[in-house]
Amino acid sequence: MKRVLKIIGIILGVVIIAIAGFVIYINASGIPSYEVDPPEEYIIYTDSASVAEGARMASMMCINCHGSGDRKMGGAYMADAKDFGEIYPPNISSHPDSRLSAYSDEELVYLLRTGIKRDGQFAPPYMPKFPNLSDKDMKSLIGFLRSDHPLMAPTDKEPPMSQPNFLTKFLCNMVIEPLPYPKEEIPHVDTTDVVAWGKYISTAKFDCYQCHSADFKTNNIMYPEKSPGYFAGGNQCYTKDGDLVLSPNLTMDEETGIGNYTEEEFVRVVLSGIRPDGKEAVQYPMIPFTQMTEKEAKAIWAYLQTLEPVKNEKLAQANMVE
Repeated sequence: MKRVLKIIGIILGVVIIAIAGFVIYINASGIPSYEVDPPEEYIIYTDSASVAEGARMASMMCINCHGSGDRKMGGAYMADAKDFGEIYPPNISSHPDSRLSAYSDEELVYLLRTGIKRDGQFAPPYMPKFPNLSDKDMKSLIGFLRSDHPLMAPTDKEPPMSQPNFLTKFLCNMVIEPLPYPKEEIPHVDTTDVVAWGKYISTAKFDCYQCHSADFKTNNIMYPEKSPGYFAGGNQCYTKDGDLVLSPNLTMDEETGIGNYTEEEFVRVVLSGIRPDGKEAVQYPMIPFTQMTEKEAKAIWAYLQTLEPVKNEKLAQANMVE
């Protein structure tokens, strides 16, 4: 019996040492780096209409993380990313010393597509990647980032460097890899196909599925529809005060989803944040998409109608059903 206990003790000791060694290795490895291979040339759009569209996109996406509270892109602490460590998105204003200013247009599109920074380091999961965004929209977005639009006004704010935790380092070293840079130009969606347009808006342009699927850590960025719990909600998100909230189920399940909504009610929630009962429905990190058009919201509704209704037990048990 003593020999058996001794063997068990040795095995446990080896396991503990192996685990400790693995943790030390991941922490020491940090965030991995990769070869940087941006395109030779990337011509952005700088006309007023394209810059305005880029600004509209940024006002619904980029500013949520990079906004510094003064309608500028100076960066700030991300309380809603605390699962990944102490995260501070950088200053990407037009200030000559901002993080953005060092990038060429080619390096910038490479980062946004693949997640690889100009120095080769991989951008962790809290930094969105846009592998499926059309080149038309991408060129408009970068055109805005290079413009003199008020949102891009220079600011000398200097957020602290992010301190990613073990989970982030583990994911970046063992689970998540850079995305491939597209070999051909990504065409713009046919907006006359309302369902396809709704899918594009909610998965490629505004990333709705990222919050409204099961977990940020298991989302499939390249093929969003393969994400576990796709649009069925229950993802752990945080308010600016760090309070936990679960993302809503956007499938047509009548108990835990939006199966009892009308198109008009859905559009109102998306654009203004007001529920059918007149109460405020939207809370950070979700914001009312006041810059989104009614046609875009209706296209998202049309796409959601095509998804299989999913009863989300997590939401039902948490009594989070609205």
